[in-house]
Amino acid sequence: MRLEPITWERLSDALADRLLDLKPADGGAWPRVAFDGPPAAGTGDLARAVADALRLRGRDSLVVPTEGFLRPASLRFEYGHQDVEAYYSGWFDTGALWREVIGPLDPGGTGRILPDLWDPVADRATRSPYARLPPGGALLLHGPLLLGHWFPFDLTVHVRLSPGALRRRTPEAERWTLPAFERYEDEVDPSAVADVVVRADDPRHPAWSG
Repeated sequence: MRLEPITWERLSDALADRLLDLKPADGGAWPRVAFDGPPAAGTGDLARAVADALRLRGRDSLVVPTEGFLRPASLRFEYGHQDVEAYYSGWFDTGALWREVIGPLDPGGTGRILPDLWDPVADRATRSPYARLPPGGALLLHGPLLLGHWFPFDLTVHVRLSPGALRRRTPEAERWTLPAFERYEDEVDPSAVADVVVRADDPRHPAWSG
């Protein structure tokens, strides 16, 4: 895979321009975009930058973090606070994401999205109001381990960190999650399946293949 140097500003502009012409594959009214990568990769920053670039182009979007759809602590920590298998396959409520975020954007859907469901710090429901995404508006969903669930994304962006960079940039208290990302690389191979790959080993000098 050939990667070309780019700045974050140019990258967000390029992605926003691409989204202006993106038509949902299912014939619906809302393109669904994934920004996939480990927490240390900064997928939320990129998603918000693309949202800003879209706004300047007159296009609506909604940024949704998967961390707002974590399961309750009683389920996440059922097998301990550092269980890699639970983190890989059970921390995120994919059923709720389908129901509250993905499904409402199906053809004939309402466009009415719940931006978050669960506050992992307070360990209780957020009670956030629903947001309505107008036709043509883009869903920008960001978070880790997104590409292994058959979500019907119209564009997938994977922000990649090498194993060394991922270890350096992951806080020590969270390094127990690193084997989950090794497994993700082996089982899903996100760099091969994503439409756009961004290498962010040096956050000052990203490179991309798009």
